[in-house]
Amino acid sequence: FLFARRPKRNFAFFKGKLNAGVDTVQHGVEGLMYLLTESSKLMISETDFQDSIHVLGFSDELNKLLLQLYLDNRKEIRSILGELAPKLPSYHSLEWRLDVQLASRSLRQQIKPAVTIKLHLNENEDLTTQVLQTDPSTLLHLIQQLEQALGEMKTNHCRRIARNMK
Repeated sequence: FLFARRPKRNFAFFKGKLNAGVDTVQHGVEGLMYLLTESSKLMISETDFQDSIHVLGFSDELNKLLLQLYLDNRKEIRSILGELAPKLPSYHSLEWRLDVQLASRSLRQQIKPAVTIKLHLNENEDLTTQVLQTDPSTLLHLIQQLEQALGEMKTNHCRRIARNMK
Protein backbone atom coordinates (compact mmCIF):
# COMPACT_ATOMS: atom_id res chain seq x y z
CA PHE A 1 0.00 0.00 0.00
CA LEU A 2 2.96 2.28 0.39
CA PHE A 3 3.76 2.23 -3.32
CA ALA A 4 0.54 3.99 -4.34
CA ARG A 5 1.56 7.20 -2.64
CA ARG A 6 4.98 7.31 -4.26
CA PRO A 7 5.71 9.03 -7.57
CA LYS A 8 6.28 7.10 -10.80
CA ARG A 9 10.09 7.10 -10.53
CA ASN A 10 9.93 4.59 -7.64
CA PHE A 11 8.22 2.05 -9.89
CA ALA A 12 11.29 2.04 -12.14
CA PHE A 13 12.89 -0.40 -9.67
CA PHE A 14 10.32 -3.04 -10.62
CA LYS A 15 10.62 -2.41 -14.36
CA GLY A 16 13.70 -4.61 -14.77
CA LYS A 17 12.43 -7.42 -12.57
CA LEU A 18 8.98 -7.60 -14.18
CA ASN A 19 9.94 -6.77 -17.78
CA ALA A 20 7.17 -4.19 -17.85
CA GLY A 21 6.94 -0.43 -18.23
CA VAL A 22 6.69 1.93 -15.28
CA ASP A 23 3.09 2.82 -16.13
CA THR A 24 2.13 -0.85 -16.38
CA VAL A 25 3.61 -1.58 -12.94
CA GLN A 26 1.96 1.48 -11.42
CA HIS A 27 -1.45 0.56 -12.86
CA GLY A 28 -1.03 -3.02 -11.66
CA VAL A 29 -0.27 -1.90 -8.11
CA GLU A 30 -3.16 0.58 -8.15
CA GLY A 31 -5.51 -2.13 -9.47
CA LEU A 32 -4.38 -4.54 -6.75
CA MET A 33 -4.91 -1.85 -4.12
CA TYR A 34 -8.40 -1.13 -5.46
CA LEU A 35 -9.30 -4.83 -5.48
CA LEU A 36 -8.14 -5.33 -1.89
CA THR A 37 -9.64 -2.13 -0.46
CA GLU A 38 -13.05 -2.60 -2.10
CA SER A 39 -13.17 -6.28 -1.14
CA SER A 40 -12.20 -5.44 2.43
CA LYS A 41 -14.69 -2.58 2.58
CA LEU A 42 -17.50 -4.94 1.60
CA MET A 43 -16.09 -7.85 3.67
CA ILE A 44 -16.84 -10.25 0.84
CA SER A 45 -16.51 -13.97 1.47
CA GLU A 46 -13.77 -16.20 0.09
CA THR A 47 -16.12 -17.55 -2.55
CA ASP A 48 -17.19 -14.08 -3.69
CA PHE A 49 -13.57 -12.93 -3.83
CA GLN A 50 -12.58 -15.98 -5.89
CA ASP A 51 -15.49 -15.35 -8.26
CA SER A 52 -14.43 -11.72 -8.59
CA ILE A 53 -10.83 -12.48 -9.52
CA HIS A 54 -11.65 -15.55 -11.63
CA VAL A 55 -13.09 -13.33 -14.38
CA LEU A 56 -9.76 -11.47 -14.62
CA GLY A 57 -8.19 -14.46 -16.36
CA PHE A 58 -5.26 -15.04 -14.01
CA SER A 59 -3.76 -18.48 -13.44
CA ASP A 60 -5.08 -20.67 -10.63
CA GLU A 61 -1.81 -20.21 -8.73
CA LEU A 62 -2.07 -16.41 -8.90
CA ASN A 63 -5.75 -16.55 -7.91
CA LYS A 64 -4.78 -18.57 -4.80
CA LEU A 65 -2.04 -16.07 -3.96
CA LEU A 66 -4.45 -13.14 -4.30
CA LEU A 67 -7.02 -14.92 -2.13
CA GLN A 68 -4.41 -15.58 0.55
CA LEU A 69 -3.25 -11.95 0.36
CA TYR A 70 -6.84 -10.81 0.81
CA LEU A 71 -7.53 -13.16 3.72
CA ASP A 72 -4.29 -12.24 5.50
CA ASN A 73 -4.76 -8.48 5.18
CA ARG A 74 -8.50 -7.72 5.13
CA LYS A 75 -8.79 -6.94 8.85
CA GLU A 76 -5.80 -4.63 8.76
CA ILE A 77 -7.10 -2.91 5.61
CA ARG A 78 -10.52 -2.40 7.26
CA SER A 79 -8.91 -0.88 10.35
CA ILE A 80 -6.86 1.51 8.21
CA LEU A 81 -9.94 2.47 6.20
CA GLY A 82 -11.81 3.04 9.47
CA GLU A 83 -9.10 5.41 10.68
CA LEU A 84 -9.15 7.32 7.39
CA ALA A 85 -12.94 7.69 7.33
CA PRO A 86 -14.23 11.09 8.42
CA LYS A 87 -15.84 11.25 11.82
CA LEU A 88 -19.42 12.34 11.17
CA PRO A 89 -21.64 13.96 13.78
CA SER A 90 -24.21 11.71 15.45
CA TYR A 91 -27.67 12.42 16.81
CA HIS A 92 -28.03 13.38 20.48
CA SER A 93 -31.45 15.03 20.86
CA LEU A 94 -34.04 17.16 19.07
CA GLU A 95 -36.28 20.03 20.14
CA TRP A 96 -38.96 21.56 17.94
CA ARG A 97 -41.42 24.42 18.02
CA LEU A 98 -44.30 25.50 15.79
CA ASP A 99 -44.56 29.27 15.30
CA VAL A 100 -47.56 30.85 13.61
CA GLN A 101 -47.66 34.48 12.56
CA LEU A 102 -51.32 35.47 12.58
CA ALA A 103 -51.05 39.09 11.44
CA SER A 104 -48.61 41.84 10.63
CA ARG A 105 -48.87 45.60 10.31
CA SER A 106 -49.67 45.39 6.63
CA LEU A 107 -51.87 42.26 6.61
CA ARG A 108 -54.39 41.64 9.36
CA GLN A 109 -55.43 38.08 8.62
CA GLN A 110 -52.24 36.45 7.56
CA ILE A 111 -51.39 32.92 8.71
CA LYS A 112 -47.74 32.05 8.22
CA PRO A 113 -46.63 28.82 10.01
CA ALA A 114 -42.98 27.93 10.59
CA VAL A 115 -41.38 24.91 12.23
CA THR A 116 -38.18 25.54 14.17
CA ILE A 117 -36.00 22.53 14.91
CA LYS A 118 -33.05 22.57 17.31
CA LEU A 119 -30.82 19.58 16.61
CA HIS A 120 -28.19 18.58 19.18
CA LEU A 121 -25.30 16.53 17.74
CA ASN A 122 -22.31 14.69 19.18
CA GLU A 123 -19.27 15.77 17.23
CA ASN A 124 -15.87 14.49 18.37
CA GLU A 125 -17.18 14.11 21.93
CA ASP A 126 -18.44 17.72 21.89
CA LEU A 127 -22.10 18.69 21.84
CA THR A 128 -23.00 21.02 18.96
CA THR A 129 -26.34 22.59 18.11
CA GLN A 130 -27.90 23.32 14.73
CA VAL A 131 -31.06 25.43 14.42
CA LEU A 132 -33.20 24.82 11.35
CA GLN A 133 -36.39 26.55 10.28
CA THR A 134 -38.79 25.52 7.54
CA ASP A 135 -42.43 25.71 6.52
CA PRO A 136 -44.70 22.70 7.17
CA SER A 137 -45.06 21.75 3.48
CA THR A 138 -41.28 21.44 3.05
CA LEU A 139 -41.08 19.44 6.27
CA LEU A 140 -43.80 17.07 5.01
CA HIS A 141 -41.91 16.62 1.72
CA LEU A 142 -38.72 15.86 3.66
CA ILE A 143 -40.55 13.29 5.79
CA GLN A 144 -41.96 11.62 2.65
CA GLN A 145 -38.50 11.41 1.10
CA LEU A 146 -37.02 9.90 4.26
CA GLU A 147 -39.85 7.36 4.51
CA GLN A 148 -39.29 6.45 0.87
CA ALA A 149 -35.56 5.94 1.57
CA LEU A 150 -36.40 3.73 4.56
CA GLY A 151 -38.77 1.74 2.34
CA GLU A 152 -36.00 1.22 -0.21
CA MET A 153 -33.71 -0.07 2.55
CA LYS A 154 -36.16 -2.95 3.00
CA THR A 155 -35.68 -4.21 -0.57
CA ASN A 156 -33.64 -7.36 -1.13
CA HIS A 157 -30.98 -5.49 -3.08
CA CYS A 158 -30.33 -2.98 -0.28
CA ARG A 159 -30.41 -5.70 2.36
CA ARG A 160 -27.75 -7.64 0.45
CA ILE A 161 -25.56 -4.54 0.19
CA ALA A 162 -26.01 -3.70 3.89
CA ARG A 163 -25.22 -7.30 4.87
CA ASN A 164 -21.99 -7.19 2.85
CA MET A 165 -20.98 -3.88 4.44
CA LYS A 166 -21.04 -5.34 7.98
